Amino acid sequence: MKGLKALPLFCAAALLLMSTANAFAQTYKVAVSQIVEHPALDATRQGLLDGLKAKGFEEGKNLEFKYQTAQGNPAIAVQIAKQFVGEKPDVLVGIATPTAQALAASTRTIPVIFTAVTDPLGAKLVKDLAHPKGNVTGLSDLSPVADHVDLMQEFIPNLKAIGVVYNPGEANAMALVDLLKSAAKSKNIQVVEGSALKSADVQGAARIIASKVQVIYAPTDNTVASAIDALIGVANQAKIPVVGGSTSFVENGAVASLGFDYYQVGVQTADYVEAVLKGKAISEIPVAFAKGSDLFLNLEAAEKLGITLPEAMLKRASNLKK
Repeated sequence: MKGLKALPLFCAAALLLMSTANAFAQTYKVAVSQIVEHPALDATRQGLLDGLKAKGFEEGKNLEFKYQTAQGNPAIAVQIAKQFVGEKPDVLVGIATPTAQALAASTRTIPVIFTAVTDPLGAKLVKDLAHPKGNVTGLSDLSPVADHVDLMQEFIPNLKAIGVVYNPGEANAMALVDLLKSAAKSKNIQVVEGSALKSADVQGAARIIASKVQVIYAPTDNTVASAIDALIGVANQAKIPVVGGSTSFVENGAVASLGFDYYQVGVQTADYVEAVLKGKAISEIPVAFAKGSDLFLNLEAAEKLGITLPEAMLKRASNLKK
């Protein structure tokens, strides 16, 4: 009888302990700003979320994960940054250069982690890759542009001219085009440029350069990525291939791409966020470059254009779209 009378008291004590534990359990707040929605950046965000979950940070349990897109508009990115800073999250994450810049400019105290940023130095996000100061560090997705030029030459042996459409208002795009020019110049290949300040301009810019080149290079430019179908459509009409800076472009019809799995870029970014949430200082977290150089080929697209891809290239491919 004494045991039965003691049971309610035990239950009450257990409930009190559980209530006290819940009261002290911390919910971490991570706010993510993304410049625009397109497959590569969306995959980065999902990789980040899944990477955090694998590390024990899960929505609905101990993680509040907020996300907004700037719809390709840097002015909206600034508004989002100010809103997020006012909400005082534990970590701010900027996916792509313009949103990372907006976040970094809006706070000097809240940690900012950037990802899918081509040139952190050129974008003035950090002054020292190995020893970032202040409150900003992150992960660069600098494309292996010289390797992309080699790839083009591999299936276009007499390559003389490469076309590229890009947004001159994006720091990351300018850095990539400079790398393209440098790599092409070393091989006596001409680069024909087409500028597009917004996604609606991509198709027209592609039409202007298509008749002057043997291949169009689609860099990891957010404006181009938002209109990749339009660019590839123009290239198909002109009967010339597209080589993509992002492997996701192969799904849209690019013939080839050598680059990153952006989902894995997001997973790698979760390492940075975890480090900050666990109290590591930004100065102790150097900027790193995303790992991976997967070769994606689109055999269907190549066949439609009458292109025979070399056997050696086919054997190296990590992904073949048939």
